[in-house]
Amino acid sequence: MRIIAGDYGGRVIKSPPDSRTRPTSDRLRETLFNVLAPQIEGSRFLDLCAGTGAIGIEAISRGASHVTFVDRSRKACALIEENLDLLAVPERKTDVLALSAENFTGRKHDEGWDLVFFDPPYDTDYGVVLFEFGTPESNLLNNDGVLIAEHHTKNALPDAIGNIRRWRVLKQGETTLSFYERS
Repeated sequence: MRIIAGDYGGRVIKSPPDSRTRPTSDRLRETLFNVLAPQIEGSRFLDLCAGTGAIGIEAISRGASHVTFVDRSRKACALIEENLDLLAVPERKTDVLALSAENFTGRKHDEGWDLVFFDPPYDTDYGVVLFEFGTPESNLLNNDGVLIAEHHTKNALPDAIGNIRRWRVLKQGETTLSFYERS
């Protein structure tokens, strides 16, 4: 896997040795970041169910000021740390947390995020995490923030849940990106 553009563009990062992690394809990452380009610079980015960390590292490469990586697997978190070290990403720009998405989103946070990428295993119930972002008291997503959920095209996600609504859907093969914002 390689970083597509920005400060670390063209650099290769490590992939997991097993096939349990489903990394987002280069083509889909490029599409995603073409859409997000105007909002990346200086943003706080959350890579939820981060896997290899490729999405969050791409965000840092393109100018995000801080990225929080969350994955329930300690092995995935170790791989993310390895990839960050490989690229010499300054530690002050990142946090890597070994937590489930449900556990992480259920906690109180001092600051929200401008951009959130949520890419759990496709057989996950997305509703619990989407609900946490949509509750009126949630500060997970900043006011002009965007939550992007990657999911299998056959797995229909709701158009609205609580205070977030879907405003864009991008399909590429069997993968769909659903873009949510505060309503």
